[in-house]
Amino acid sequence: MSPPTAPPGWSRWLVPPAALSVHLSIGQAYAWSVFKPPLESALGLSGTQSALPFQLGIVMLGLSAAFGGTLVERNGPRWAMTVALVCFSSGFLLSALGAATGQYWLIVLGYGFVGGIGLGIGYISPVSTLIKWFPDRPGMATGIAIMGFGGGALIASPWSARMLESFGADNAGIALAFLVHGLTYAVFMLLGVVLVRVPRTGRPAAGGPAVPTGPQVPARAAVRTPQFWLLWVVLCTNVTAGIGILEKAAPMITDFFADTSAPVSATAAAGFVALLSAANMAGRIGWSSTSDLIGRKNVYRLYLGAGALMYALIALFGDSSKPLFVLCALVILSFYGGGFATVPAYLKDLFGTYQVGAIHGRLLTAWSTAGVLGPLIVNWVADRQEEAGRHGSSLYGLSFLIMIGLLVAGFVANELVRPVHPRHHVPGPEAPKEAADDRRQQSEPAQPRPSRADRLRLAVGGGAARLRPLRARAEGGAAVHRVTAGPGRSCAGA
Repeated sequence: MSPPTAPPGWSRWLVPPAALSVHLSIGQAYAWSVFKPPLESALGLSGTQSALPFQLGIVMLGLSAAFGGTLVERNGPRWAMTVALVCFSSGFLLSALGAATGQYWLIVLGYGFVGGIGLGIGYISPVSTLIKWFPDRPGMATGIAIMGFGGGALIASPWSARMLESFGADNAGIALAFLVHGLTYAVFMLLGVVLVRVPRTGRPAAGGPAVPTGPQVPARAAVRTPQFWLLWVVLCTNVTAGIGILEKAAPMITDFFADTSAPVSATAAAGFVALLSAANMAGRIGWSSTSDLIGRKNVYRLYLGAGALMYALIALFGDSSKPLFVLCALVILSFYGGGFATVPAYLKDLFGTYQVGAIHGRLLTAWSTAGVLGPLIVNWVADRQEEAGRHGSSLYGLSFLIMIGLLVAGFVANELVRPVHPRHHVPGPEAPKEAADDRRQQSEPAQPRPSRADRLRLAVGGGAARLRPLRARAEGGAAVHRVTAGPGRSCAGA
């Protein structure tokens, strides 16, 4: 399962397609909202219940990435991609069985639990490898791969909608759609397993630094720093705000304009999901590349500050203008995707490349939390408002205000991020031996320099007949005296 080392002359630009084959596949998770209405109709589920497989999948994504991050670093990207392939495809096959038999718990188990493990391992599988291949442009490199995760729904959403139209939106049609997904994604993800390469030791790529620079912090120490937990809050709030729209995108746009003269059809709603996926994908490569130019903290200021503004515009004017609603949602989803793609580079800036994959995996527990919070806030509030007799855009007003508050909290957390204290650093592989020797000597207690009298006594010790001549320069330019001594004779100084 060890990935082959790239031969001399191997182009680093051949590595991102291997990562994309995995991320484009597991990015199907963002098209889950296409399955929500058919599942609710076929199995008699509420909006909150139909969100459960997606929520559990995101929870398992974060947990498997956190606990499997060290294994991914140890076993390499090929092992991780293989585990992701098996789990993700098996999740669809279990879901197909659950839909065919009307057992919703099998769909939750398959898509949410088993498939969620595939999501987490697959998501982090290429991250550290790409950063090692592109040490000079980490934001762009991770953005290329993670762009695939955001763009997966751009393919899966219309593809899933077309299959449901062809196969039917009943139990049998949903089961067949799940089966086709599982088999197709298994073949596609296999391309990444075959193509992936790791850089040779030494200079990883032409034009890139020969060795990693900056702080190098191990994963165990990183999770004890305030910087890690501030970034956890930043990622959690940004993801909660984006996933709240994404998980309920198709029903949400339908509800917003249900009472207008131009209601949104199911096909148009699926197209809206595809547009959100395109914005998600574009934000991952666009904003992460921008972060290489303006810095990670500045780009997160944009994600969180402008994101709160977009939510406010939707809450106030979204139901009166379809273009405004769509535009604001697209901007929010571009920030959502950009946040995911930028955070590995943010971690690299703060903690170095030493165990960045493992640190990234632990940070993704914020995604697990957000995967529960976002859909729960939006669906629970909408269900309660519907029970109270409200409809249309009024189903979402309160949840949007909650999202604004969360984004403001994330903005404050980002402002508090500072460089990691040097006590958490370990000597990087680039540290010269001389520097390590200096640090070792500095940690040892200093030995006092012997006085002149001690040196004389040392030379005299043992009953020596004579001391060898010593030259001593007196303070203030005094004359130099030769001092000699024999047995029983005293020594006089200048």
